[in-house]
Amino acid sequence: MEVSPLVWALTIVFILGLLAFDFIFHVRKAHVPTLKEAAIWSSLYVGIAILFGLGVLIFGGGDAGGEYFAGYVTEKALSVDNLFVFLIIIASFKVPREDQQKVLLFGIVFALIARTGFIFLGAALINSFAWIFYFFGLILLLTAGNLLKPKGDEEDAADNFIIRIARKVLPTSAHYDGDKLVTVENGRKVLTPMLLVMVAIGGTDILFALDSIPAIFGLTQNVFIVFTATAFSLLGLRQLYFLIDGLLDRLVYLSYGLAAILAFIGVKLVLHALHENTVPFINGGEHVPVVEISTGLSLTVILGVLIVTVIASLVSPKGKAQSAISGARRHATDYINLEYTADAAERNRVFSRLLEEESAIRALPPKYRKLARDEEKLMRLLEQAHREHDESLTR
Repeated sequence: MEVSPLVWALTIVFILGLLAFDFIFHVRKAHVPTLKEAAIWSSLYVGIAILFGLGVLIFGGGDAGGEYFAGYVTEKALSVDNLFVFLIIIASFKVPREDQQKVLLFGIVFALIARTGFIFLGAALINSFAWIFYFFGLILLLTAGNLLKPKGDEEDAADNFIIRIARKVLPTSAHYDGDKLVTVENGRKVLTPMLLVMVAIGGTDILFALDSIPAIFGLTQNVFIVFTATAFSLLGLRQLYFLIDGLLDRLVYLSYGLAAILAFIGVKLVLHALHENTVPFINGGEHVPVVEISTGLSLTVILGVLIVTVIASLVSPKGKAQSAISGARRHATDYINLEYTADAAERNRVFSRLLEEESAIRALPPKYRKLARDEEKLMRLLEQAHREHDESLTR
């Protein structure tokens, strides 16, 4: 599919316009988005991405349309996985709820910049070195293997590491000053935790780009499709964060689904590399006759794996238990943290969610309910949240 410079320019302007609109009308004024607001705008961004894909299908043909949708779905799934890490970073830095939108928008913009750089770098490498497909395939297979490893306790890692290093080399405040990156404390300028959060988010964006770009190049080598599928998968991620805030903990099998998808694309890349082979020590530098995986099959496998993964996560007792326990821990921490929000309605919402999650924990089968009772820190958090709520009612 050939794309003219004019179409490229119009597409970039459109994407930048959406980001500017998001900042001016939603993010610039600090507030806590309602569920309705998040649902409407998240649906709108998904709708825009689908309409754009239909345009690619009409003007670029069936193959281009299939490649776009396969790339978009894959990148969207990887973006949801990114939200888990954003959630950990935001929670560990105790970012006030009203300012979380700005952190997320910064993360999206930085991710778009990082991935755009990797897209053009990847395209240049593909045009210069046919063997790069072997390298991309290996990256995806290794990433798939890493996703299957049990995750350690990441909750304190981002906070402690970044703050420890920053405080050694730079004057850093322990408290936020709205959404300011620098504030004045005891007569001198110091960095706020907001800047540290953005550094942490930006660093993870670069790491995510290293995985996501080879994945989409495994589905299409058309740079326009790679760029637009990646960009539209990132747009609306801020709204999606607030929309599925409580659902993220339920997706207990998402890492397995993503591992399967990345491994599948990795194999597809290796097969493509063998088909285009020019490496001297493989088949004497001649092309290897192998079966290549079609775009239609790729899209079917990706959608199928994601559907099975999501359904299995939602009906899983383990998913329900993890969701209730993680949610109760997060909402108790948020309620106790007085800097979390100044919005009384938001504090009431947090406490209501906490009560729902405590009720869900009590309704769990004994073996899962025991997981919560065995967490002494969680029990203390719940008791403290209830004490503070009772005290607030008497004031």
